[in-house]
Amino acid sequence: MKILGASGRRGPARISPWVHLFALPALLLYGQFVLYPILTTLLNSFFSFRGINRGAWIGLDNFVTLFTTAPLNERVINAVGNNLIMFAGAMIITFAAFVIAALLHQLTVGREFFKAAFFLPRLLSLVVVGFLWQLILSPRSGALNAFLEAVGLAGLTQAWLGTPDSALTSVIAVGAWHSIGFSILVFLAAMQAIPSNLYEAARLDGAGPGRILFSLTLPLTRSAWMILTVLAFIGAFETFDLVYAMQGVTGAPYYGTDTLGLLFYRLAFGGEGGTAAVGLGSALALAMLVVMAVAAIGTLRLFRPAKD
Repeated sequence: MKILGASGRRGPARISPWVHLFALPALLLYGQFVLYPILTTLLNSFFSFRGINRGAWIGLDNFVTLFTTAPLNERVINAVGNNLIMFAGAMIITFAAFVIAALLHQLTVGREFFKAAFFLPRLLSLVVVGFLWQLILSPRSGALNAFLEAVGLAGLTQAWLGTPDSALTSVIAVGAWHSIGFSILVFLAAMQAIPSNLYEAARLDGAGPGRILFSLTLPLTRSAWMILTVLAFIGAFETFDLVYAMQGVTGAPYYGTDTLGLLFYRLAFGGEGGTAAVGLGSALALAMLVVMAVAAIGTLRLFRPAKD
């Protein structure tokens, strides 16, 4: 910004150094609720604990115990596997959102209605969604089995949350119902930024809908794919509230829906083995943070535009 000086010349405007104080409240909140917990977790992972009382420095012993001592290491491997399956399911739903967004992008009438309809579940708390769908999927009084029986498909009724495979699939499906609207809106925003003359040129060259979708729309929505892939991975490895609401703290049945978030909760607050293990919980939380950070950086590099 330029201003007129005493001689009539334009010069750079002087900004008072006190203006930086306006960022101080936000920095204090960020430090208190983000940086301080991260640093505390980092520190606690290298100490032994008796209850919630910090003991002696033990170095990497918590990490060694976490990944080598049975049955804890088996719980970790099982939880990681479930988190990865959830991530794979989230990516399938992301692709479905991409296709739905492409269809909505072609609509001239009713687009806003469908956008609102798909996004509406996102406004609900995941805890509310979890309890709601737990009632719907109940094997005896649930609406889903009652509907299947009413339309003559009684053979498809089952205890949706009663076996490890069907329970994990059900949790993924409920998460998809809750989150797909957000992905659709992100893809729609990216598609609306694509110049319409590119689509017209592709049609004049004889490209069909499938060719346009995969050869034109897909590469030009790279930034949306990058954002949603990072969010899908972080969301899958942070999964806690939905599973907790639907299946409890152990990820029932038989740890079939257990996640790293639930395992951390049990370790830190006494649900795994009956006693709190703050050091082990902190070690697991730090490992999760490192994995998500590496995955996010790797995804950003993967989707980075190629240099000419």
